[in-house]
Amino acid sequence: MKKIIICIISIVLLVVVSILGYNFYKEYQIKHAKKIVELKDKEIEVFTDIKLKDLFKKLNGKVVKNYKIDTTKIGPKKIDFEYINDDKIKIPYTIEIEVVDKTPPIISRTNSYSVTVNQLEKDELKNEFFCGDNYDDNPTCSIEGEYDLNTVGTYQITFKGTDQSKNTSSQNITLYVKEKRKSSGNNSSPKEEVYTKYEDIIKDYKTKDTKIGIDISHWQGTIDFNKLKESGVEFAYIRVGRGNGVGKDYVLDDKFEEYIKGFNKVKIPVGVYFYSNANSKKDAIKEAKWVLSKIKKYKVDLEIAFDWENWSSFHEYSLSFYHLTEMANAFVETVEEKGYKGMIYASKHYLENIFFPIEKTVWLAHYTKKTSYEGKYKVWQLCNDGKVSGIDDNYVDINIMYK
Repeated sequence: MKKIIICIISIVLLVVVSILGYNFYKEYQIKHAKKIVELKDKEIEVFTDIKLKDLFKKLNGKVVKNYKIDTTKIGPKKIDFEYINDDKIKIPYTIEIEVVDKTPPIISRTNSYSVTVNQLEKDELKNEFFCGDNYDDNPTCSIEGEYDLNTVGTYQITFKGTDQSKNTSSQNITLYVKEKRKSSGNNSSPKEEVYTKYEDIIKDYKTKDTKIGIDISHWQGTIDFNKLKESGVEFAYIRVGRGNGVGKDYVLDDKFEEYIKGFNKVKIPVGVYFYSNANSKKDAIKEAKWVLSKIKKYKVDLEIAFDWENWSSFHEYSLSFYHLTEMANAFVETVEEKGYKGMIYASKHYLENIFFPIEKTVWLAHYTKKTSYEGKYKVWQLCNDGKVSGIDDNYVDINIMYK
């Protein structure tokens, strides 16, 4: 028995010594291994889509795992990784980069602006101009130059937007302060009504790969759904409701239930959209859940669209372009988790300049005969002055849906 115990102890000691020896050898190998690690740039622009191997100018080997680098927060960032050098030695290594923001805010690019005497307080004028940033939720927006909103005159001012990284955009603006216009009565001749005929859109855009439809809210008033079907309306998006201000309750569209029942009855496929006032991802998710609660007893074949258009009061929402896009994505993902299809509505200008690249389905608004938007989109809202039999008293937005 004593011999057996001694034998076991000897084996254990041998194993321990072997492990220690192997670890010592590996540490020695790593310590004396040839390491060539040179970065292309130690500063990486915030929100850059970049992977580990893209950071290196020189690396004598290959990284073990080529993962995506998180560049969503500015500041110093340590990156731990492993790579196998040309001598087949696996080396743990740490590099340090600085995530920076060198992108200036986007501001209004108007050359002139007009107000009437006493229309605004002095500190309100800056809110008349758009000012937003890719990273900073609250860039500093200011006006330089002397002006008097209580005195008629022409003033030269400069509108500036500065983010937390001290990136600045500026625009020179001629400010006109004018007298209030006096009413001259209604003596002018009535103007000829100009509008887009629904049948013309069918003639110009209907193919085997397209469908022609409309989007509506209570502004369209009374609708004859049978006439819409006879007119060739193949789908409709209905406003289910809207936000009532930041952090406030939601309002059901006055006509939503009447409209969706009408379209369901005549079997015209419908989707819905929600006019958002969200200013956070949490709010957008809450909005999506509210929409889901309002549509559950109806037939909704098409997408549930997120519609955020508060551009004239953008400063009130404390949103960076990144957080705006994150918010839109969260809305879509919430409805898709419940088996519906989601979509983001936006105009060409804001898709190209404000939103980050959108991977969700896009509903494009661009009022023209041929859009120049180069991104992907499923639905194109090409006019807001449409006339169609079945909505006789009001204009309507006309849309093209692509297969």
